[in-house]
Amino acid sequence: MKRLFSLLLISIISLTSSAQIKVSKDKHYLLKKDGTPFFWLGDTAWELFHRLTREEAKEYLKNRAEKGFTVIQAVALAEMDGLNIPNAYGDKPLIDNDPAKPNEAYFKQVDFVINEAQKLGLIVALLPTWADKWYKDKWGTGPEIFTPLNAKIFGAWMAKRYLSKPVVWVLGGDRSPQNETHLAIIRGMAEGIKNVDMGKHLLTYHPSGGSSSYDFFAEDAWIDFHMSQTGHRVGSPDYKTNIKAYALKNIKPHVNAEPNYEDHPNDWNPGEKGWMDDVDTREAAYWNMLSGGAGHTYGDHNIWQFYTEKRVPVNNARTNWHVAMDYRGAYQVGYMRKLFEKRNWQKLVMDQSVIIDNNPEGLEYKMAAVSSDKDFMMVYIPYGRKTLVNTSKLNGTKLRGWWFNPRDGYTIDLGEFDNAGSKEFVPTSVGRGSDWVLVMDDASKNYPEPNAY
Repeated sequence: MKRLFSLLLISIISLTSSAQIKVSKDKHYLLKKDGTPFFWLGDTAWELFHRLTREEAKEYLKNRAEKGFTVIQAVALAEMDGLNIPNAYGDKPLIDNDPAKPNEAYFKQVDFVINEAQKLGLIVALLPTWADKWYKDKWGTGPEIFTPLNAKIFGAWMAKRYLSKPVVWVLGGDRSPQNETHLAIIRGMAEGIKNVDMGKHLLTYHPSGGSSSYDFFAEDAWIDFHMSQTGHRVGSPDYKTNIKAYALKNIKPHVNAEPNYEDHPNDWNPGEKGWMDDVDTREAAYWNMLSGGAGHTYGDHNIWQFYTEKRVPVNNARTNWHVAMDYRGAYQVGYMRKLFEKRNWQKLVMDQSVIIDNNPEGLEYKMAAVSSDKDFMMVYIPYGRKTLVNTSKLNGTKLRGWWFNPRDGYTIDLGEFDNAGSKEFVPTSVGRGSDWVLVMDDASKNYPEPNAY
């Protein structure tokens, strides 16, 4: 009897100790189980289960945990002909490509990766399938295998298998539903997950470029938070997706889960438009977080597909993923997370009236946010231009200022000064790649230095 009780207790602890997250009461951000804010810092690893060996997966996950990522986005039925090309151990995910017949050998590899992520404190944003399995479209591999019924069956099977694991469920996979059948498949899979999961894990939807889950499921009860893909071009104004999200009647937290990728051809046209770099990924990240994002996902074009010279590159991938893991942008989004967590970042509210200067939209668009307690603000200045700031947005009579360098995570102390209502700030460098974050505090709060160390 004692042994039975012990086994039951272990089972309960295992079920409740997973790194689960939930939605805040104001529906603007996500929370850890202990009620503290959860900073969604995702990395895009779509082919993680499909292409990597166990040792490679451990190497990748360790690298991401060390850089400060909190979420890994990966797909069970993968994009790159994931039904017919086996994983690194020769296993395909389904028997006869039937969603009702999962292949145990393949999913043991998925189990291993999720377990390794759990050891490192990472949550896996788990896509049961890439969307070409229900809507192949012109660029997908397919085949289309899902119906509303078998989508529900597969969703329930996945939910049962990972019921005690630190996952967030993500439906879709780079597609926007085109008809009622597509909608029925998605809702069927959501129903299958929810019927088993019973609210233990959050559920969302990953759409195609330039759209958001709220474009299709704004009123659906199953979706816990919204997710956008703002696409792969320089200067894509991802802040607009947040503005729209928080203007909805039924507000839910919003995450940009696919902005521009580092080392991705700009607008898919490297010959004429070049390649995106860490400058572009930083701008997308700060625009997103200062306009109300509940989180942000970084991506590297070589990593999502785990490109090596032995593989056919997708869309001009050009760098081995082992090298790309240490590209500058991957470090810098980690610096961003540490900056935000030095303050009550979840209280930031976008407020462009902070910027008194002319501020036309475009690559040099400045972004400002003020805490709802009016005790600190952040202003992102992409090109290092001098900026006149409305300091009256803060309550303190004395203010304390800092320049945060988003390239290296260090700060320049601007000291303490009177809150005279406005003040001009001049960054120490100017031009593309000279972005800075102005952090200003009510001096009486004695907030710590907002560096990444």
